Amino acid sequence: MLSDIVNKIRAQRDHEPTVFSLGQTWVDMLMHVPQMPEAGRFIETSNVTRCVGGSFQVLDAATRMGAHTKLASMLGTGPWADCIASALRRAHIAHTGRTLPNQDNGLRIILSDGEHKAYVAHHGAESRGDADAYKDIHPQKGDVVHISSNALMNDGAVAVQKFLTRAECQPDARTFRIVLNPTSALRLVNAQLLETLILARPIWSMNRQQARSLADCLAIDIDETPTMRVSGGFDESMLALCTSLSDVLRAPVVLRAGSRGAWIRQHGEGVMHIDGFPTKATHIRSAGPAHTGALCALLAEGWDLEASVQIANAAAALAIAHNVNGVPVCPGYDEATAFIKEKLAD
Repeated sequence: MLSDIVNKIRAQRDHEPTVFSLGQTWVDMLMHVPQMPEAGRFIETSNVTRCVGGSFQVLDAATRMGAHTKLASMLGTGPWADCIASALRRAHIAHTGRTLPNQDNGLRIILSDGEHKAYVAHHGAESRGDADAYKDIHPQKGDVVHISSNALMNDGAVAVQKFLTRAECQPDARTFRIVLNPTSALRLVNAQLLETLILARPIWSMNRQQARSLADCLAIDIDETPTMRVSGGFDESMLALCTSLSDVLRAPVVLRAGSRGAWIRQHGEGVMHIDGFPTKATHIRSAGPAHTGALCALLAEGWDLEASVQIANAAAALAIAHNVNGVPVCPGYDEATAFIKEKLAD
C-alpha cells in the first residue's frame, strides 16, 4: 500500500548523513551473444558494455539520493583500479579504504543471450586485506554502514568480522545503522561470521532467492504449499518468509520483490507489504543495488524504515526506466518523491 510519505519531516541531525560501504568493487564486462557457447566453439559478441560493479552501484544510488558516501574497501593499482577510481570521482564517492600496490582490482565477464547468463570472475585487490582493514572507519550517530554479500566470502570477511565485534558496533551501543545484503551462496560464508552477523542485528535487505538461502542456513522450515496453487500464492509465501526470518534473526527484514514492492517487518511487529511500481523490463541487470542504495541514503537522512522502503521502491522503478546499456541508474531524491506524488494523485 502507498501512504502519504512525501510530507514527513526529516529528522534533525548534527552532521551530514553518510553512507559507508564495506563492500567490494570490480569492473563488469557484459557481452551479448546470440547463444551460450559450447566448449571449444567460437562465438562473436554483438555488443560489449563496461561498468563498475559491486558496491559502487549501491553508493552511486545513495549519492544520487542525497547522501555523502564513502567506500571503505580496498582498491588496487592498475587499469581496472583506475577505471574504478575514475568512476568514484565522477560519482562524488570518497574512497577512504586502503590502496594496495602492485595489485589490480578484479574483473567479471558476463555472457548474456537475452535469456540466460554465465559469469567468469577474477578477484583482485578488492578481495584482499587483513583484519584491520576497517580500523579507521568510525561511523557517527545516524550514519549507515552497508555490508554487501561479496565482502563475506573471501579474505575481506576477516575485516568485516573484526569490525562487527567492536564495542561501538554492538546493537545496544550502536548509534548508526547497518544494512546487510546477504548472498544466495551463504553456504560459502564462514559459520562464525554468519553468527556474528546475526548477533549484530542489522537490517537484512534481500530478494527472495537470498532469503530462501538464509532460511535454509538457519534451518527455517517454510511452508511452500501456497506457491503450489493455481493462483501461485506468491504474496502468502513472501509474508511467511518475512515473518519466519524476522522471528529467528530478531532484526528488521526487508524482502524485495521487484515490481511487487517489498515485505518489511520490524522484530516483534506485524509484516507490512509496501507496494512497488510496475515498469517495463528494459534492464539487463538487477535494480537491487539501486533499491539498497536509496534505502541506505534515506535511513541516513532520518526517515523510518517504512518510508525509506516506499521511496526506495520508487527509486528502483525509475532506475530501471533510466537504465544505461541495461544497467539501472538511480534517480535523485526529488524525482523519486515527485514520482510518488504523481502515483498518490492517481
